[in-house]
Amino acid sequence: MNGIDAAEDWLDAWVGQTNAQAARSVELSRRVAALTSTAEGRDGAIRVTVGSAGQVERLELNERVHELAGPRLAEGIMAVIRRAQAALSRRVAEDVQDTVGADTETGRAVIRSFDTRFPPAEREDDR
Repeated sequence: MNGIDAAEDWLDAWVGQTNAQAARSVELSRRVAALTSTAEGRDGAIRVTVGSAGQVERLELNERVHELAGPRLAEGIMAVIRRAQAALSRRVAEDVQDTVGADTETGRAVIRSFDTRFPPAEREDDR
């Protein structure tokens, strides 16, 4: 094999790897865009679903919330939102691992982005 053939083989392999990585990145983007995460309070009075960007998509409150004072209810809702967002971050990390890999530059950037915005939630008593 001459130098030109070797260079062409190398280039073909590089293009193939780049195309495969791009396809995995598109798959990751598709998966993340479709993610939601749900968490609920300890007693089930509060249930929150967040979308792929961490935004609240659904808030469900049952009759037990009538027993809570306003500030305590607000704290409980916020705690459940944080737990749903932290769970979303974990699900994103799983999808990263399954697609682009957590050890890639893209994987590390996506995981870092979600971990920064949605750190692990402390287990609160959900008031």
